[in-house]
Amino acid sequence: MEDTKFFINAYTEERASALLYETMSQVEKDPRIAEVYKRIAGTEMRHAEKWASQAKEAGITLPEYKPSWRTRTLVWLGKRFGPGVILPSIQNMEQTGTAAYAQMEGAMGMSAEEQSHARLLDMVIGSVRGGIQGSVLMQLEGRHRSTGGNALRAAVLGANDGLVSNLSLVMGVAGATLAGNSVLIAGVAGLLAGAISMALGEWLSVQSSRELYTNQIATEKMEIETAPEEEAEELALIYESRGVSPDIARNMADQILTSRESALDTLAREELGIDPAELGGSAWEAAITSFVLFALGAIIPVAPFIFSSGMPAVYFSIGLSAIGLFGLGAAITLFTGRSVVYSGFRMVLFGLIAAAVTFGIGRLIGVSIA
Repeated sequence: MEDTKFFINAYTEERASALLYETMSQVEKDPRIAEVYKRIAGTEMRHAEKWASQAKEAGITLPEYKPSWRTRTLVWLGKRFGPGVILPSIQNMEQTGTAAYAQMEGAMGMSAEEQSHARLLDMVIGSVRGGIQGSVLMQLEGRHRSTGGNALRAAVLGANDGLVSNLSLVMGVAGATLAGNSVLIAGVAGLLAGAISMALGEWLSVQSSRELYTNQIATEKMEIETAPEEEAEELALIYESRGVSPDIARNMADQILTSRESALDTLAREELGIDPAELGGSAWEAAITSFVLFALGAIIPVAPFIFSSGMPAVYFSIGLSAIGLFGLGAAITLFTGRSVVYSGFRMVLFGLIAAAVTFGIGRLIGVSIA
């Protein structure tokens, strides 16, 4: 029974990885990076076929592969928003696979390949610098730090902040008064205050980053115009530090510096880690997104008090919030790979504990005042 479960899990994980890499190869705009994804997808399929072969030798029949809800969701997100959105999730899968295969007898070859995949993804995401040569280096290492997956994670956490903070506020006021109008007013005020604060903070953060990036790029542009030889040397050293031979690194740097526009773009990406076309994204887009996400989470515990009051509204608010918390916990498993039930109920538990504490404190304050 254990062997059957083991082979099914191993086969399913490899097929899921192959499907995700194939999806990224289809939506990736850069043909060279798309080719990298396509080759990794082929490797994952070979891993799946190896597990299927071993299962057959052991007399185990594997079921027909059907993508899980998590895999289907990641495929949809990749097709809808691009590969950057799902890269962190796939990187986590590769790191998990590397650790698991390292402990399996006869899987050392697959462990090495999974580790290689993880390193490639590190390069694409930009969290690790180094170790690949040629034109692929320029494309993989030169990409701006991918923010798609982090943005999606931030979206889930932003909605969670709105839900938990406003649930705690609503329960605190409800514990003190149990009056529908007071709770509703406090809940709406908390929603607006929190959403505006989040939006303003996000706007200031992104706008400050954009201004810093603009200044850095202007400085880099001036250095290219006044000291192109020094900039070429800096760029060559960057490539050398990543494993490129000195001669090839210098040739690459000299070729890039032949065009001022191309040189500025490359140096901004390689030396500063900035995408000149985006400069960290739109401050207004970030602010509006933060406002909406926080508000969507914060409206959940308030909604029951629009139609009801007293303890019925409190119970309804807790139930509705528990559903929302479970959904957010389930959404986080897209990045963590943990069980939906575990993550969902963990989020519900922490959220309800916070609500219970504030309700109790509000009750004590309300009784004291009375």
